[in-house]
Amino acid sequence: MPQTTRERILIAAEHLIMQTGHAKVTLSEIAQQLGMTHAALYKHFKNKQDLWAAVATAWFNRDILSQIQVAPQQPQKDQLHDWLWAFVSAKKQAATSNPQMFALNTRYVDNHPQVLRQVLTKAYREIDRIMGYHDPHYARAETILATFTVFTLPAFRDTWKTPDYQQRFELIWSLIENGL
Repeated sequence: MPQTTRERILIAAEHLIMQTGHAKVTLSEIAQQLGMTHAALYKHFKNKQDLWAAVATAWFNRDILSQIQVAPQQPQKDQLHDWLWAFVSAKKQAATSNPQMFALNTRYVDNHPQVLRQVLTKAYREIDRIMGYHDPHYARAETILATFTVFTLPAFRDTWKTPDYQQRFELIWSLIENGL
């Protein structure tokens, strides 16, 4: 299946970030890489924020959400526990293995609440599915995931390296488990 121009732009932007080692790639550099004009990028993205949010979202979906595997035959609470642990573990791994894209995600997604909520909708949908809530606005799923922000927000990244990381996760889990 041929790639759309939008997909090619996203791939080129991520490639340049990885190549340069930082998220300060310019739109002109992306356009040059693709052999198009700087203005042509605006046909696909309304501004630089929109482009970087799309790049970070694609990375987040691929390198974090798609890494989560849980056994569906388990009871709901066990599935949810395992899904949440896999989610926080994938985010921690992504921060370590790809600091450039993690930095971009932090700058253009995690620091913009509306974009963050949009990116996390897939996660909310999965939590909603596991628990059988059938909530069209994912309010309970969002609340559950928000409980674990100390394991997902970049501001807490240094605490992800402490020896009691999993113990702290289990403590939070034990506090919410009965309220599910």
